[in-house]
Amino acid sequence: MAQLMQGAYLPGNSTVELREVQVPEVAHGEVLLRMKASTICGSDIRCIYHEHLGKGPEGYQGYIAGHEPAGQIIKAGPGCRRFKEGDRVIVYHISGCGVCNDCRRGYMISCTSEKYRRAYGWQRDGGMADFLLAEEKDLIPLPDELTFGDGAQVACGFGTVYEGLQKIGICGDHDVLITGLGPVGLATGALCRKMGAQQIIGIDVLADRLELARNLGLCDVVLRAGPENVSQVRDLTRGQGVERAIDCSANDTARATAIRTTRKWGRIVFLGEGGRVEFNPSPDIIHEQKTIYGSWVTSIWLMEELVERLVRWNLHPADLITHRFALDDAGNAYALMSSGRCGKVAVCFDEELPKAGANR
Repeated sequence: MAQLMQGAYLPGNSTVELREVQVPEVAHGEVLLRMKASTICGSDIRCIYHEHLGKGPEGYQGYIAGHEPAGQIIKAGPGCRRFKEGDRVIVYHISGCGVCNDCRRGYMISCTSEKYRRAYGWQRDGGMADFLLAEEKDLIPLPDELTFGDGAQVACGFGTVYEGLQKIGICGDHDVLITGLGPVGLATGALCRKMGAQQIIGIDVLADRLELARNLGLCDVVLRAGPENVSQVRDLTRGQGVERAIDCSANDTARATAIRTTRKWGRIVFLGEGGRVEFNPSPDIIHEQKTIYGSWVTSIWLMEELVERLVRWNLHPADLITHRFALDDAGNAYALMSSGRCGKVAVCFDEELPKAGANR
């Protein structure tokens, strides 16, 4: 086995640095993965790629990037109880202490240990490399019915959406509004469709994203973001508004639109990170008996449940990947994701790369 590998680092000036580093050695309770797919998250762009803006849990500490990894175990260290060499796995992208209240609930994303909470790609090496060292407790099995590209998106984006939709509930009685049709918004459309939503309406500022959502059949109606959106959504819902609204944009106007297009007794969940929102509590929320939820990533057990549902629904998150790049072309992968003129962007290895070339 090789002693050296390539890893991609984000110096914070809208570039990617490829460095040659040692292949890590496994210790007790750890596994070494051959990386197969590592997708790029919007938070990588927002907090690291352009400038190192994140603090605390979002503080990038100069490690190999990539917190949406899926791969195959090539070596399991002593003490591993469930996973073994050859297993296909997804990596839950935060490694928590395991003993705080949040970790014991399965929500390592909310781990309270300043010493032991480390996110892959932020405070420990992530998936933008040939190999990844992971803790066994952070792994989720990837069934043969799903590709590594499917699994990589479960690691963050689809898992985040599934958590939010579980909080607000989606069923066949519901018209749904999605504000922001980037990768998280597209994932929301895909999951809402499988969960039985009656009508799915999507809003975005970019024509490319509207077209992609329409072409993939993830939204029944797409609207260009603008001041008339509230009245447009009301017209599409017989003047009532939607039962459920999901904001994936982090845009203040879009969030206000999500609130004001939701009908009485409806529910809204905010998934998009950052930004602000302004609304009038009494007319917009209190008098209309609405509920706003905040949702941050998901638990490891709910992520494992999602994997089971994807197989049952024959839903493949990789269908949202519009571009695939080899690791040595990671700079172009991040630049494209930064432009927003794409669906999901993935850095891929081995069988996950298109046969005709590294990019599609």
